Amino acid sequence: MKTLEEFIHAVLQWLTDLGYAGIALGLMIEVIPSEIVLSYGGYMVSQGKITFVGAVIAGTIGGVFSQLFLYWAGYYGGRPFLEKYGKYILIKENHLRTAEKWFERYGSGVIFGARFIPVVRHAISIPAGISKMPWTTFTLYTSLAVIPWSVFFLYLGLQLGDNWENIKEVAAPYVQPLGIGAGAALLLYMLYQWRKKGKDSPTTV
Repeated sequence: MKTLEEFIHAVLQWLTDLGYAGIALGLMIEVIPSEIVLSYGGYMVSQGKITFVGAVIAGTIGGVFSQLFLYWAGYYGGRPFLEKYGKYILIKENHLRTAEKWFERYGSGVIFGARFIPVVRHAISIPAGISKMPWTTFTLYTSLAVIPWSVFFLYLGLQLGDNWENIKEVAAPYVQPLGIGAGAALLLYMLYQWRKKGKDSPTTV
């Protein structure tokens, strides 16, 4: 455990030296969880090393590109590629199957809501790529989800300052309601899509 903590601190120190680029890069490669990178970014803001707006922009760029990589993997590599190499990018088979079912049933709009659901948060980008969803639409929905996520954890990191390492404990009371709210919105969207398909289906005599 101590070795892992030392590794995280070493990576974060390296990212600090890169400033805004460090935040974006840290989110792109996702060696450590995005909430830790962002909260550390908030700590950097509290130290006057970077600005909050700049950190939000860097966090959004990094968060979106991390998902674009998965989208492109699905777009150009397809399912066989993910079945072979998915484990190296922490995408499990059951996550991929769930994401595929959601995307097939409810379409591109599910991209936004799924960003806040732990099981399919990252995997949902893959079926979007496999189905050849327009990258502009994918980027738009992904950005709309990444921006509030970045603002939230950067703000908490800013408020915590030197105590940024307590981010998980501090964020927990907020993350759960956020996930529930996103889940409820996703459920309403699914219900809307289901009713829409029912109305569009031809009636039999």
